[in-house]
Amino acid sequence: MTRYEYEAEKWNGEKVKGRIDAKTQTEARIRVKNLGYKNITISDSTVSGKAIKSDKLQSLSLKDKIDFTQTFLTLNKAGLPIIESLIFIESNASSRQVKMLAQKIKKEIISGYTLSDTISKYPNIFGQVYIGLAKAGEDSGEIDKTFERLIELLKKQGDIKGKVISALTYPIFVVLLAIAVVLVMLMFVFPAFKDMFDQQGKKLPAITQFCINSGEFLKDKWAIIPLAIAAIVFACIYLMRWEPSKRKIDEIVLKIPLISDLVKSAAFSNFLTVLQIAYDAGIPIIECLYLSRTTLSNTVMNDAIKVSIKKMQAGAHLSESLKAANIFPKMILFMVSTGEQSGRLGELMDQSVKHIDQQLDTVIDTIGKLIEPILLIFIGVIVCFLALSLYLPLFQSYSV
Repeated sequence: MTRYEYEAEKWNGEKVKGRIDAKTQTEARIRVKNLGYKNITISDSTVSGKAIKSDKLQSLSLKDKIDFTQTFLTLNKAGLPIIESLIFIESNASSRQVKMLAQKIKKEIISGYTLSDTISKYPNIFGQVYIGLAKAGEDSGEIDKTFERLIELLKKQGDIKGKVISALTYPIFVVLLAIAVVLVMLMFVFPAFKDMFDQQGKKLPAITQFCINSGEFLKDKWAIIPLAIAAIVFACIYLMRWEPSKRKIDEIVLKIPLISDLVKSAAFSNFLTVLQIAYDAGIPIIECLYLSRTTLSNTVMNDAIKVSIKKMQAGAHLSESLKAANIFPKMILFMVSTGEQSGRLGELMDQSVKHIDQQLDTVIDTIGKLIEPILLIFIGVIVCFLALSLYLPLFQSYSV
């Protein structure tokens, strides 16, 4: 990662300067644009003649990020200076990554950088939302409130992630277990019966012959199993990262019943939470939209928000802009519109988030209830297939 300096303008014409880490100037420009700036100029930034890199500190788990933010907030509220707070975190954090992060931030602040400027140097660790909110909190002098909002946001994201993972863990485990059982049956059980089947001197049923042939092939070429698994995993990762295939997958996902509801509810919850927190932090509404859009990993939904941003740049209200995206539920649009008219936009956005969270819980419960019978059918089909493959030759010998 190389550090680049940028000069840009906010949408109100105010000029800003800063630094950002990226692999290329193009990526740096995109990252700065995602912060809501325009008229962007990018140039290399060097310190002591060498490009600044983020060393081995490339990522931070959500738990570590919450621990760092929570500890920093607690110490800051207690009246400790920023440097002393970071020294404490560096000395006492349980995570090595958090210690490294505190050390790096401490060095940058000692060198004269502000906290938000330092955080902005690690976009891969904090993300654009965290950076944007920290900058707003520092500019407004409400860093404590901002970090409280950040902790709320991080915990919310953790809750959503946990709910989705818990809904998928059981079916994934059952499917993997079924695959393991099938491999054991094909590689060890069917070959053990082969001699007995051969002694009958009859042509084996097609499914039995298929299972025996498959078992012999897998037993002789067992190394192909881990290679095949690795190839499948690599292919899935590649397809999810390659933009044309990812876009197509995102389109298909949004058309699958229940799965679409799960993806949309989780996305709306994150989007509206960031929008509400950024708005309460005093960030201009159009920059709030830019920050919120960074939470949408689904390319179709992300592109839809671009339409909203263009609409708002043309002078439309938030409710009209969100309606132009054509992805938000009518209830959300109604509550945002009511909030704008009554002057309680932040409050009603918070109510919208709670409404979406209830929908998310309902969708997850529904999926959980449907998964059990689907898995039973799946396991039943596998058991029937293996049982028929094993016993059909025996039934043939008894019928003679």
